[in-house]
Amino acid sequence: MVKQYEIYWINLDPTVGSEIKKTRPCVVISPDVSNKLLNTVLIAPITSTLRNLPMRFELNLENKTGIVCLDQIRCVDKSRLTKKISKLSNSETEVLKSILKEYLID
Repeated sequence: MVKQYEIYWINLDPTVGSEIKKTRPCVVISPDVSNKLLNTVLIAPITSTLRNLPMRFELNLENKTGIVCLDQIRCVDKSRLTKKISKLSNSETEVLKSILKEYLID
């Protein structure tokens, strides 16, 4: 089962306009109960393009610096997921939750 805060390679194509495209690592942000019951997951793509924006945060993934783009959250079908790469650390999870709260709720 796909779990919250796991990182998978996900094919994001086709896209429109400024949406992040191609197959790239993405963090699953939907809760486990949704991931179990639905055929879709909520994800945040990871890019190597370093832009210092308040709704993005840096992480190290497979010895490379990546940026989690919480401004590019989208729902995708599970069939787009390919290989599991990793999982966010506890500290990265706390950063993600803090940014999401500030960005989407407060």
